[in-house]
Amino acid sequence: MLRFLILFGFAYLFLHLHLTGDISKYINMRYGYLSFAMIFVIGFMAIYQLVKWNVEGNKAHVDVEQEIFGHDHSHENNTWWKKIVTYTLVIFPLVTGLFLPIATLDSTIVRAKGFHFAEIDNDKDQYANHQILKPDTSQYYESSTYKEMLKSDMEKYSKPDRLYLNDDNFLRALEAVYNYPGNFSNKQISIMGFVYHGDSLEKNQLFLFRFGIIHCIADAGVFGLMVQFPKNVDYKDDTWVRAEGKLAETYYQPFKQTIPVVKVTKWHQVEKPKSPYAYRKY
Repeated sequence: MLRFLILFGFAYLFLHLHLTGDISKYINMRYGYLSFAMIFVIGFMAIYQLVKWNVEGNKAHVDVEQEIFGHDHSHENNTWWKKIVTYTLVIFPLVTGLFLPIATLDSTIVRAKGFHFAEIDNDKDQYANHQILKPDTSQYYESSTYKEMLKSDMEKYSKPDRLYLNDDNFLRALEAVYNYPGNFSNKQISIMGFVYHGDSLEKNQLFLFRFGIIHCIADAGVFGLMVQFPKNVDYKDDTWVRAEGKLAETYYQPFKQTIPVVKVTKWHQVEKPKSPYAYRKY
């Protein structure tokens, strides 16, 4: 019976996440069909456990302790503690998922993980790489395919007079900007993100970021652009702002390299979007 309750709980959790839209805070919705299919798979497993329990007979008198520990309490078969550990590990994510509020990533995570360009090591687990500022999806593609895709994106996003970054193009357009900065020089660009104050910035400079998800929350990085205002500004971290201006380049000492910067001409504070993350489109 306990197995049925656990499986039913997970099926309900996945269903609840899909109905509320909160599943998008965990995965790229390109793969949403996989988690949706899991509702039916887990639901079937739950029904199977319920039927199995009824076939074995009415065991309503058996309490949860007996089900966890089993019927053999002898010292020779001392496995009860293993079952406690196993069920605890299984139940913990279910309880936290059902009863704890879903927190979104913000500047606290950026400070905790460190704000610096990470070296991508293709020999390591791709999910272990913490990407910052500059999207880099080269590790997910064969080399020639990636170069062709990147060139195609550069041509697509550099042609219009104005580049408006939104949910659909945020990561792909930014990757093109960072890889082909010369093709975007003096281009009018509009970007929305949360404020982050990096090191060695002037009072009229800050970063606008969005957390980007390639596949799931495990590979999330924080991506965006440095923006430079015509006057000093006093926005606190995690304030959401949309800024518009022309793209240029500047040398950022902490990174010891040249990075794109938006010379802002128009800006205004905005509400945090319902879906604060940007997802990689294919």
